[in-house]
Amino acid sequence: MSATPVHSATPPAPPRLLSFDEAMSRLLAHARPLEGEETLDTMDALERVLAADITSGLSVPPADNTSMDGYALRAADAGDAPMAVSQRIPAGHVGQPLQAGTVARIFTGAMIPAGADAVVMQEQVDVVSAPGTEPVMVRLQHRPKSGEWVRRRGEDIAEGAVILSAGHLLSAQSLGLAASVGVAQLRVKPRIKVACFFTGDELAMPGEPLKPGAIYNSNRFVLVNALRALGCEVTDLGIVPDTLQATREALRRAAQAADLILTSGGVSVGEEDHVRPAVQAEGELDLWQIAIKPGKPLAYGKVRKAEQGQMAHFIGLPGNPVSSLVTFWLFVKPFVRMLQGVAEPQAREHLKPLMLRADFDWPKPDKRREFLRVRINEQGGLDLYPNQSSGVLTSTVWADGLLDNPPQQAIVKGDLVRFLPMARLLK
Repeated sequence: MSATPVHSATPPAPPRLLSFDEAMSRLLAHARPLEGEETLDTMDALERVLAADITSGLSVPPADNTSMDGYALRAADAGDAPMAVSQRIPAGHVGQPLQAGTVARIFTGAMIPAGADAVVMQEQVDVVSAPGTEPVMVRLQHRPKSGEWVRRRGEDIAEGAVILSAGHLLSAQSLGLAASVGVAQLRVKPRIKVACFFTGDELAMPGEPLKPGAIYNSNRFVLVNALRALGCEVTDLGIVPDTLQATREALRRAAQAADLILTSGGVSVGEEDHVRPAVQAEGELDLWQIAIKPGKPLAYGKVRKAEQGQMAHFIGLPGNPVSSLVTFWLFVKPFVRMLQGVAEPQAREHLKPLMLRADFDWPKPDKRREFLRVRINEQGGLDLYPNQSSGVLTSTVWADGLLDNPPQQAIVKGDLVRFLPMARLLK
């Protein structure tokens, strides 16, 4: 009697990796701006998103004024003969109509008096009368053209113009622009509430003794503060044990108070990676594994809230510190910006590359799209950090940007490459 052959089960095929562009498109399709708005003092609205257009109720400048200290006059009156100074006009004061054939001593920002149409800067004027003589007489070293050194009414902002549009992310200069037209309060979109937790039995906090096999949890410090820098209201749930039950409980707790849940670690395929199955049990997983390096095991889904039909967004980042930070810049930042109400083009502005010269060779590219840590050198080219491992956090402090390299694209010294400046990634 012959033995029955034993056939081993065929392992399931690994899921297809999503391209960067496909993953970005699918992720941002879920990023609907939060409803509601609040009113804040303009001084307190930094990094908030406008909920309504700002229309100027006045012209800036409100009247023709001088951009220089000097002498205001009618350009046609300028000549070689001395001219009398008929009045003095400091900034914040209104002069009298200019007497024909005279000049007005005027200071930067002061209104141009009626009858004058130009300013000669004080460095081009000689005072020729004796001290104490009235009126003071001056001789021009320069014959101005009409309009010289005059800032015209409304040349910066016209009355009735929209100066900032709904969806605009408010910078310090944006707040100054609003203040320049007298806007004391702004209607803004609500803050995004983000709950974070970090998985891994190996994680310890600075100040604690480091047990064998343990590492300090750098991702907690990076991600919590990166979210705060984006203007989010952050709830830090700390380190969660590496069990499915603990992870599910953390997701349920996070979902109650958050618009977005952000985790680090536990989204790969190991037996101790519980975040992905926990999300599937507590909600749904819509996106997993991206064809990028570093950062392949990024995940997106939703977690049910206690309220019927309500769900919180979920983004799971890799646990390696460089992978976590790079995927935060690439995916989490534009997602958060769009939840805040920023329009997609502006939300992805930081991903527009500059073309710079590579001053190194990269002969063995990966089949995935790579984001390499680089720094601009004194010659204006890019140097490569020597160790591109996803665990080398030092590289993110040394670098001043990422090189966005297409799949399987070798780099030869002198090639023009796509550079993403750190200043934009952090902004």
